[in-house]
Amino acid sequence: MVSLEDLQKVFRGEIKISEPLSHHTWIKVGGPADYYLKPSDREDIINIVRFFDECEFPYLIIGRGSNLLVHDDGFRGAIISLEDVLSNIRIEDDTVVVDAGVWISTFVDFCIKHGYAGTEMLAGIPGTIGGAVSMNAGAYGGEISDYVVEVEILRDARVVKVQKEDAGFSYRKSGFKNDVVLSARFRFPQKDKEDLMRVRRELLIKRNEAQPVNFPNTGSIFKNPGGHFAAKMIESCGLKGKRIGGAMISDLHANFIVNVENATAKDVFELMVMMRNEVFKRFGIPLENEVQLVGFSPIETNLLTKLPSEINE
Repeated sequence: MVSLEDLQKVFRGEIKISEPLSHHTWIKVGGPADYYLKPSDREDIINIVRFFDECEFPYLIIGRGSNLLVHDDGFRGAIISLEDVLSNIRIEDDTVVVDAGVWISTFVDFCIKHGYAGTEMLAGIPGTIGGAVSMNAGAYGGEISDYVVEVEILRDARVVKVQKEDAGFSYRKSGFKNDVVLSARFRFPQKDKEDLMRVRRELLIKRNEAQPVNFPNTGSIFKNPGGHFAAKMIESCGLKGKRIGGAMISDLHANFIVNVENATAKDVFELMVMMRNEVFKRFGIPLENEVQLVGFSPIETNLLTKLPSEINE
């Protein structure tokens, strides 16, 4: 176990002990982390990650916690929040360089202001650029990787730059699972600013009409399997509005679970298992998580990663 004194020797930022992660996740559930760290700057991030790697202490990098489901027992290790650090965005030559802690909404606004097309699809998506790049976020047929030039990461205690062709991007995935994204460089086509603002408004209206934005949630629970929409499959199983405890499968969008009344992670997790099992029974397709599970045991995660027939083997 790493002591508070150990941390204070290598870390200059803010340290909170036993911090409830329900305060830092979009769905407002989750138990405490042993340590919750808010780095003071880029050097602080690099130093603490290297320290944790050297002593093999568990840690997790988060932005705004928009796609996290944290166990009710919390996380045994350290949470490193980038939300208030790595917040620079700038134009270099014909590219846009964005730090990992920049909010997606800020990124979209900046690009539209400068007439760069391509980010409008991200309008209304919560989170930070680091998370968006790591999971290759996207919507309406586009992905953030469409415009990536290179990504700067911390890998094996070294800061390296990875070109797009080496980044391992695919649907809602990248090759950065075990890395810390520090920044990303993008290249966009130029378009009329008024047209870009109009498209953003239209997509925001569409998103707000189709998704339960008025309730705490984690965004899409499951990825769309090839040739199918997870929401339509879940809805076909008659699960819209199904409730366990304080969590409910949205009656507006079936691939969202909302926190309607002091939900627990257990409530949300049980609904996820139900959704996956019912879809598999009806369609024979195992849904894959888009939401990231934090602090769950292998036995629990097996319920959402293995086929139902394999779970008790």
